[in-house]
Amino acid sequence: MTAGAGRDVSGAPGGGATGLVCPAWGGGMEGDAGPGDARRALGHLVEAVLASRGEANAVFDILAVLQSEDQEEIQEAVHACSRLFGALLARGELFVGQLPSEEMVLTGSRGANRKYKMWMRHRYHSCCNRLGELLAHPSFQVKELALSTLMKFVQLEGEHPLEKPKWEGNYLFPHQLFMLVVGGLLSPEEDRSLLLSQFREYLEHDDIRYHTMQAASDTVARVTDGRPGVPLTFWNNAFMLLSSVSLPRQEGTLSSFYVKHTELSDKWKVIHLKEHRKAFQQMWLRFLKHQLPLRVCKKVLVIMHDSILPHLAQPSLMIDFLTRAYDIGGAISLLALNGLFILIHKHNLEYPDFYRKLYGLLDPSVFHVKYRARFFHLADLFLSSSHLPAYLVAAFAKRLARLALTAPPEALLMVLPFICNLLRRHPACRVLIHRPRGPELDADPYDPAEEDPAQSRALESSLWELQALQQHYHPEVSKAASAINQALSVPEVSIAPLLEVTAFEIFERDLKKKGPGSVPLEFIPARGLLGRREDLCAQHFTLS
Repeated sequence: MTAGAGRDVSGAPGGGATGLVCPAWGGGMEGDAGPGDARRALGHLVEAVLASRGEANAVFDILAVLQSEDQEEIQEAVHACSRLFGALLARGELFVGQLPSEEMVLTGSRGANRKYKMWMRHRYHSCCNRLGELLAHPSFQVKELALSTLMKFVQLEGEHPLEKPKWEGNYLFPHQLFMLVVGGLLSPEEDRSLLLSQFREYLEHDDIRYHTMQAASDTVARVTDGRPGVPLTFWNNAFMLLSSVSLPRQEGTLSSFYVKHTELSDKWKVIHLKEHRKAFQQMWLRFLKHQLPLRVCKKVLVIMHDSILPHLAQPSLMIDFLTRAYDIGGAISLLALNGLFILIHKHNLEYPDFYRKLYGLLDPSVFHVKYRARFFHLADLFLSSSHLPAYLVAAFAKRLARLALTAPPEALLMVLPFICNLLRRHPACRVLIHRPRGPELDADPYDPAEEDPAQSRALESSLWELQALQQHYHPEVSKAASAINQALSVPEVSIAPLLEVTAFEIFERDLKKKGPGSVPLEFIPARGLLGRREDLCAQHFTLS
């Protein structure tokens, strides 16, 4: 639309905004104009548009500054647009209903007031689209200002809807505008972590959180639809947004709304926690059905048990993702254990060959991974049942004992009590440390390469590894391994304090130990610097 056409639509006289004292806005200010000049000029333009519809074409001048390459000019233009369209929304001067195209606005036989509102709403849409583009601006200050302005428009448009309600009491929310915001945050090209951290404050409001879950689901589906390779940047942005959504744990009506309403209707889905749980579940299922990068998969599994599963309407729907992750192996499998434990323990999940796969996770790397403490905590829980067959427990004890031969001291201080606890819980496995009438063995019958614990022949073997570790160079390890020399006590030893022990802590603890007061080194004490008189050194050297 040309400026002349704009004057015709608004009914303004031919002078337009020429009566104002302001520079020409040809995509930015003149080189000698400063931020103060831009602020004053834009302020005059905003006041003119709000005061008279005859000055409506000045909107083009304001929008032109949004295209400037100067950071400070853009910020001043964003402030001006916020003030202008915020006032127009509050005053009801934007068209409400299905908006026709600009060509239809110009050619139609509508009244001047109706044409003005339609035309101004098109300018409002142009402003919002430009603000969405500014979410990718190189300057974070511009990004932050564009985000806050868009969220202000979301609030005002929610309070003064630009669509007609389908029935009385119908809940209205500016979905299209909010999709623009969420789409800008979930960029496939640029890391938006700083901007997403600013957006978190809006997620404290129940309505924003609900619509964020819906918009994020739609955006993930749109970006991944028919796209062979989705960039890692998009997955990182999406995970950060999804992980920022936290639902209340207590049932009840939700009423902390960003968009203010005179009264809330019980028919609105947005006020019911049950509907929030459904949206939360759909959001995560749409995200997790894709082949995620391993880095993102790890991040999801770390928060799965605490931040995702408790809020799902049907936690059992996560079984596909967790079993896929458990089959990957390595650290991914270790992390998937936590979610699987919750599904097995609280939701009666039946997982075939679970213990066989858990047995397969025991390799030398398990003592060096970042999530060692979490793995052994869960393994202790899984092996705590007294109904487990003796051959299975013996296989785990034997595999851990064999791995202990090359484990670092900080891991041994936790693994050795772990093995002893298995023997305490399952007396049938004590033949591993004491077999009164056992046969003489030329070799260890245990097969460490066997993947099936039932076929490993661990129960026919012995824990000779623990006896070997009694000669370990570290005295605490040697002491822990010597526990099998006496009858095992009935109460178990808690391994919780030992899960997080590090080599640094052991070293610091050894430094703080107090040794004996004096250590005798020679029967006859030395006299003088060169020793006794009959010493060879004293015979040939003197101090002068």
